[in-house]
Amino acid sequence: MSVESSRTNYARGALEESSVDPDPLRQLRRWLDDAYAKPEVLEPNAMCVATATCDGAPSARVVLLRGVDERGLVFYTSYLSRKGRELSENPRIAATFFWPALERQVRIEGSVAALTEDESDAYFASRPRGHCLSAWASEQSEPIDVRATLDERLEHFAQRFEGEPVPRPHSWGGYRIAPAVVEFWQGRPNRLHDRLRYRREQGRWSIERLQP
Repeated sequence: MSVESSRTNYARGALEESSVDPDPLRQLRRWLDDAYAKPEVLEPNAMCVATATCDGAPSARVVLLRGVDERGLVFYTSYLSRKGRELSENPRIAATFFWPALERQVRIEGSVAALTEDESDAYFASRPRGHCLSAWASEQSEPIDVRATLDERLEHFAQRFEGEPVPRPHSWGGYRIAPAVVEFWQGRPNRLHDRLRYRREQGRWSIERLQP
């Protein structure tokens, strides 16, 4: 099998205007529930997040969705990471979910804002202790000489906070994506895929079908 010759014929389902929720965030929640119900789907909440500098140079990476409700989608990271720096310059964002086992994709475009400190504190306190220590040990996106330095930093902070809760670093916290456009994609035979795009206009969502 080669990149040029590999083919998958999508035939697991269809996507009709009559079957989707009029609110795309509720529809996303439905599809997330479907993905979690499939044991073969690893990390159903993994989403590719794209940011850009103020002059439009893009970058993308996979993060984990940690919340979705009527206000938007939430994820957490270092504010000093590359994506954090780019979001401070240009608070526009795009995100994509892809679940091959379901032959489904969701694309999101919108703006982003930092969560409140209370919201970030509450989530940080729910994380496994080792994950909290790693947020202190790693200066995300910065170069480092060798892996052993990270391990040494982790041990340093484990000793520093021994016997007490690990506080949230002020350089780490959450963002909420406020979607303006959400597109749902369902694979169909012969590459004639279903695409339904939601657009938010004057506080209301409209739905239109796109050609594949």
